[in-house]
Amino acid sequence: MSAELHGVDPEVHEHVRAEAERIQGWGEAAQRWARDPVNQTTINNWVEAMGNDNPRWHEGEAPPSMAQVWTMYGQGGRASEDDPLHAMMGVLTDAGFTAVLGTNSDQTYHRTLLVGEQVRVTTALDSVVGPKRTGMGVGYFVTSRSTWYVDHDSGEAEPVASMLFRVLKFVPRSAS
Repeated sequence: MSAELHGVDPEVHEHVRAEAERIQGWGEAAQRWARDPVNQTTINNWVEAMGNDNPRWHEGEAPPSMAQVWTMYGQGGRASEDDPLHAMMGVLTDAGFTAVLGTNSDQTYHRTLLVGEQVRVTTALDSVVGPKRTGMGVGYFVTSRSTWYVDHDSGEAEPVASMLFRVLKFVPRSAS
């Protein structure tokens, strides 16, 4: 077995690579609309929880860092079958990589959202890198790319925020 596979069975690695390619082929197939339009009540709750007392957030604008809030699944919500991040995580779980650790998130905000706007997000699988040996164990770094949009009456889809989200899906060191 190749040292580059860090103890991962070559057949498992080939399966992970093939599934990653298949899921990457979906492009930005996963699209999810916010359950509710941007609203002042949710903004008020968010800024209170965050201790953010900027008066702008009480006058019809949402803090840019709330972009993801509008399209979260909610308590008990479930990812759709075409959600590439969750699909890839399932592949890795089924292959024995059962632990997960968030590693980083790169977010870009193009503008604030306004009360009344309806937001949607698209998600694509950006990359799957590994296997890598880390202090936590052997696993794969999975990166997804999400873009939040507001659609206008003109038909234009305006990107308002984007995020690269990376996690390590691994076999814990004590189990590997």
